[in-house]
Amino acid sequence: MTSLKDARILLYSHDTFGLGHLRRCRAIAHALVEAYSGLQVLIISGAPIAGAFDYRARVDFVKVPSVIKLRNGEYTSLAEHVDLSDTLKMRRSIILETARSFAPDVLIVDKEPMGLHGEIEETLAVLKGMGTRLVLGLREVMDSPELLAAEWSRKKLMPRVDQYFDDIWVYGPRGFHDPLMGLEVPAPVHDRMRYVGFLKRTSYGIEPRPVDEPYILVTPGGGGDGAEMIRDVIAAYRHAPDLPQRAVIVLGPYMPAEQRAELRKLACRHDKLEVMDFSPRMEDLMANAAAVICMSGYNTWCEVLSFDKPALILPRTEPREEQLIRARRATDLNAATMLMPEQSCDPAVMADAIRALGRQLPPSVGYPHPDLDGLENIIRIMGEWLAPKRVGAVAV
Repeated sequence: MTSLKDARILLYSHDTFGLGHLRRCRAIAHALVEAYSGLQVLIISGAPIAGAFDYRARVDFVKVPSVIKLRNGEYTSLAEHVDLSDTLKMRRSIILETARSFAPDVLIVDKEPMGLHGEIEETLAVLKGMGTRLVLGLREVMDSPELLAAEWSRKKLMPRVDQYFDDIWVYGPRGFHDPLMGLEVPAPVHDRMRYVGFLKRTSYGIEPRPVDEPYILVTPGGGGDGAEMIRDVIAAYRHAPDLPQRAVIVLGPYMPAEQRAELRKLACRHDKLEVMDFSPRMEDLMANAAAVICMSGYNTWCEVLSFDKPALILPRTEPREEQLIRARRATDLNAATMLMPEQSCDPAVMADAIRALGRQLPPSVGYPHPDLDGLENIIRIMGEWLAPKRVGAVAV
């Protein structure tokens, strides 16, 4: 292990919907502190349940007031009694003062270049003046070219990306997908893009198995829009009680309480269905599963590849097309199977797809080289940047 004494990394995760941004930042933070002693990592997050996760030594987080994204794409404060404009003012102030006092060597911004409603632009300007290296980290799939072009044009993002960011990391391999497809990318911005690879996940080995026999893990990620998917799975088991494998359903922490209660009531009528609200160690549940039924968010996809699990994907199709694009690409590579919502809502079709999971080959057969070296590459890049700045950077 190399020592990077007093080196500091700041990660920003706006977190308005789901767990993806925080889980991605947390995976990067943990990999870095495991590789380098003396390194400190701080995550700024708007995730309401940021405190529900475990963090390794030298990784901490600052929680900013939460904002949630509605199905129509608009935002509102999680605290109903606080106006959105007041919440955004508080967020901007906390982010800026945290960045100033922490004085990071590197800032990594997750997906949203200027943050929620442009909340980090002032912080970017201040840190750039302090000599901080500014990195924009992008999923390998952002959205459909048409929707992405409209969003970035409306927010005038490309000139700002060119102005502020020293580097752009794509969390996937070059051959999987171009996240900026559909945009006119200036040559200087294109030259700063680096495809680091998917972020490989490992299990903790400490989460007890939910059942003693082989099971299918059913996960809608954060669960905020996962009720229909879970309902379709339950309906399939009720339609075909002879389905051989048990299913462990993790509803997700953002599923509304009334939907959670409804689905638990439906599931309790079938002895092959086990329901959990949430687990902070989904990696263990995935590692122990025989197969997976899931949406196709970035982190879940990385876990499917990392643990090489046969997967049936039921992608979200709106308001973004990110999951649909990723799911179609996965099926093109014979790395997973997929059902569209109009298919999965048919209990007979869904039951047949669940049966087929027992015969389905793991992703590595169709997609044997997925480039799961993203964390290794980030560790190496950080060492190249930070070690020369630390006279005391030595192997320990």
